[in-house]
Amino acid sequence: MSEFLPQQKYQVRFDVGLAGFQALAGDADVIILADALPTVGDTAPATPLGGPRVIVADLGNPARVAEWVLARQSEKADRFSVAVIAVGEQRRDGSPRPAVEDFLLAGEVIDELARLGIDHCSPEAAAPSAGFLGLHRALRHLVSASETAVALGAAGRGDEVRSAIDLARPHTATDAARQSAEIRRVREFRFPA
Repeated sequence: MSEFLPQQKYQVRFDVGLAGFQALAGDADVIILADALPTVGDTAPATPLGGPRVIVADLGNPARVAEWVLARQSEKADRFSVAVIAVGEQRRDGSPRPAVEDFLLAGEVIDELARLGIDHCSPEAAAPSAGFLGLHRALRHLVSASETAVALGAAGRGDEVRSAIDLARPHTATDAARQSAEIRRVREFRFPA
């Protein structure tokens, strides 16, 4: 396996799951974990996240996450590298499963970064952004119909799905008031097992 890391030349990078976090964490000023819905199954032991700043994006804070990144870039007064990680889920056999809701959320974060001028994206980052842009009007429906949401509902956790979806792109002042309030920095994270 080559040690060449082609995404390093880009300011905004993208990958999936714990392996993606491990691949991109070493050379990023900030890692953004895109985690749209609660985990369905077991989680692995908490992973210590080490040196880089790590924040969590949910369906209610992509614009604030991008503003936070822009402020950190201004503080640094230099190019600021961002790794966006779609957390993902697990299959019944425990193997990793990409989660469409996390992919779309990662795309929204990347789109918000681009809107603020942080737009030197790797091809890997451009793909979820384009996916989000093409599907943003159906975001709430797609998240509620996702494999993760259906599994959570079957486990009696539909209220958690509804709460997460209520945060997505406000349509009214009432919706805006429900958005998540802060940027959550984390020092450890439980990726799906």
